[in-house]
Amino acid sequence: MKISTFTKAVASGVALSAVMAGAAFADGALVYDGGGKFDKSFNEAAYTGAERFREEGGAYQDLEISGDAMREQAVRQFASRGNNPIVLPGFSWETALRAVAPEFPDTKFTIIDTVVDLPNVQSVVFKEQEGSYLVGVLAAMKSESGKIGVVPAFNFDLLEAFACGYAQGAKSVNPDIEVLETYVGTGFDAFNDPVKATEVAKSQLDQGVDVIFQVAGGAGAGVLQAAADAGKYGIGVDSNQNHLHPGAVLTSMIKRVDVATYNAMKGVEDGTWEPGLIVLGLAEDGVGAAFDEHNADLITDEMMAAVEQASADIISGAVTVHDYRTDKNCDAL
Repeated sequence: MKISTFTKAVASGVALSAVMAGAAFADGALVYDGGGKFDKSFNEAAYTGAERFREEGGAYQDLEISGDAMREQAVRQFASRGNNPIVLPGFSWETALRAVAPEFPDTKFTIIDTVVDLPNVQSVVFKEQEGSYLVGVLAAMKSESGKIGVVPAFNFDLLEAFACGYAQGAKSVNPDIEVLETYVGTGFDAFNDPVKATEVAKSQLDQGVDVIFQVAGGAGAGVLQAAADAGKYGIGVDSNQNHLHPGAVLTSMIKRVDVATYNAMKGVEDGTWEPGLIVLGLAEDGVGAAFDEHNADLITDEMMAAVEQASADIISGAVTVHDYRTDKNCDAL
């Protein structure tokens, strides 16, 4: 069965059980979160990692769900057909995984961005605040107005960790800088609303913001577009999005969802997969700021040196970036 069969079937409304009927897999499985496979952000990073596994001779099936009601069904169907491991990128998979994993104790599950403490589950989380600190340093150094912005999809602890780290990095450069935070929406659907994200970004630009960090997954494309159209700067998230608007995307806060996905699939193949918690920060090369030919002209030697120093200080412990999730507080915002 070709990988694309799953996506096409879901898009056309075919029942998942019908799509998978008669199939028995020992391959890996990847079920994307809201926003879809090619969101140019979080999900696409997972896809990139899975494709690396495939290019090295591995095999996997993938699926784009059409709504939250499909989550538990999708996980259970893959598990019942013997797919192993089943990789679930996104915190919104937690409820479905908690329901299904105990039913399939011999199946290995990897969930990314939240913690599920079960004996057959590997949880991969990131120190988003550390990578966001670095792009905050760059934003503050690039800003001419003294106002920068951050646009999370909605008010959620994980997304606030990005925003808070960003504000801390910016204020390490300029304690007086103003950081505006505006949400795209109020729930998970906001990840799929680039039109509203564009409107929110424009409202920040109208207030004098000249650098905006998008933390909204697929919807964030609207933020980057609005910044580029206004002759200002956007900052990408999760994947390297510098290429989307060369010369207008200052940098991207990379989160190595691709590595987490690849490692899960490769680990099952070679017998090294283990359950439990994996935490990836700057020291583990799990997060960082993206530099390439698309933003080379935007980054001065001074800016690069500042990022390198901040990275070294965070890794050594000289600088501790506060994680919003520990106390739901951010003095920098």
